[in-house]
Amino acid sequence: MTVKIVTDSASDLTPEIAGKWGITVMPLYIKFGSQIYRDGVDLTTDEFYRRLSHDRTLPTTSAPSIGDFVEVYDKLAQETDEILAIMLSSKYSVTCEVALKSKVLKKSKARVEVVDSYTAIMDLGLICISAAEAAKSGASLDECIDIVHSNMPRTHVRVAFDTLEYLKRGGRIGTAEALMGSMLKINPILTIKDGYTEAVAKTRSRAKAIEHLCNFASSFSNIEKLAIEDATTPDEAEILADKLSSRFPREHIIRTKVSPVVGTHVGPHVLSVAIQGNQ
Repeated sequence: MTVKIVTDSASDLTPEIAGKWGITVMPLYIKFGSQIYRDGVDLTTDEFYRRLSHDRTLPTTSAPSIGDFVEVYDKLAQETDEILAIMLSSKYSVTCEVALKSKVLKKSKARVEVVDSYTAIMDLGLICISAAEAAKSGASLDECIDIVHSNMPRTHVRVAFDTLEYLKRGGRIGTAEALMGSMLKINPILTIKDGYTEAVAKTRSRAKAIEHLCNFASSFSNIEKLAIEDATTPDEAEILADKLSSRFPREHIIRTKVSPVVGTHVGPHVLSVAIQGNQ
């Protein structure tokens, strides 16, 4: 039986991408006032960003429940006896902890292993795709776990922001807090390192921010996978894809959207590139 891969919606894997690789995506929850939505299920990305820009009430997020995970584990156990859950960084969310606790409450006898990715967005997404590729090729659960651990240090992300206010409000700003005092007309570049948000650079314009993302990609001696994601600026994502097409075949660039649960904490104008390969 093929190993089944599970992740959460902070991986920013779209339904199309997840479906292609047979990855099950656990939705986190988004709350606008008294209204609760499953990320990517009950609330479209476009509607979320419209509300984020216009609602007076800022949304909050929460992890899937133990019951949510148990239900998914038991459902997948009808198709396989080995399940690998690759989760959002435990430094950002209790999602990984909940995934672990849920293992002992499932009714099935399937073996479930949980890996803390110490990352998020398409950094996590690319790691999950690599595990799913291996699973489809017949790799065992232990082999898939080894592939995840080997790819974690080989997968990197850079994110261009126009404001850090959303990160600050959500308490996930990390070392980027140091940039808050000089944010006027600054487009900061952040990454994720050891599970935390970390500041990389300050750029003076959006064009310079895009140039920084291009230079980051150019620093790799070989690129195995490349993903570009935006929240509400698809034109910028197109510009970035055009610029990177000389480094990586454009038709193989994975294009996706920053999910609502991530958008809650990063805002509507982020642009990122994630790369798996060797620098």
